[in-house]
Amino acid sequence: MKITIIHGQNHEGSTCMVARELAKKVSGEIKEFFLPRDFDKPCKGCYTCFQTDLSKCPHYKELETLEKAILDADLLILESPVYVYHATGQMMSFLDHFGTWWVVHRPLPEMSRKQAVVISTAAGGGMKCTNKDMADSLEMWGIHKVYRIGVGVQATKPDEIPKGIMEKIHKKTDRVAGQIRKNAGKCGFNRRAKKWFYLMRFAHKHFPPAQPDYGYWEERGWHGKKRPWR
Repeated sequence: MKITIIHGQNHEGSTCMVARELAKKVSGEIKEFFLPRDFDKPCKGCYTCFQTDLSKCPHYKELETLEKAILDADLLILESPVYVYHATGQMMSFLDHFGTWWVVHRPLPEMSRKQAVVISTAAGGGMKCTNKDMADSLEMWGIHKVYRIGVGVQATKPDEIPKGIMEKIHKKTDRVAGQIRKNAGKCGFNRRAKKWFYLMRFAHKHFPPAQPDYGYWEERGWHGKKRPWR
């Protein structure tokens, strides 16, 4: 299995540790990227990707390596420590660049064959909000299965995490790794993405076409009987 990990910070702390533990248990070819070290460009809001294509993004030269790693992966792991109850600014800025991949615009059929995990840790709370920040994009990309791991570690670095909490981390990564292996090779958009697919298909049929999204769907037969997850 090909695994791509996107770390939402440069330091190798508790969240990074959990992500690596999970990837090791799943087993496979692992690629890691750290933000902002490997990509530090905030979206300019120029709308170029929506009007043309992601490859026309002014940051595409720096983004291309990470994009390829995402597309090549069978499993994506996005991780971020909790920063003021949300994912890091670096992670959110990175995800901003993939708005055209959302199912309401120009989804990629290959996403239906991938699985993903979002992971967050904090000394206290905020993991639910942080995981949602990342899962929103993964689900709306059409990823088949998106799992969530959130842990209140009661520490600022891995070697300070209490023994009991470390045991919980091991159990959570065991459980999710087992689910990933069980669902390997399965295909289909997740329920949320499917719902939005059919809503947009209805909109395309009943309202003036918005280009280039409409043409993208029409070319692939999605206004007819074909679907991106088949």
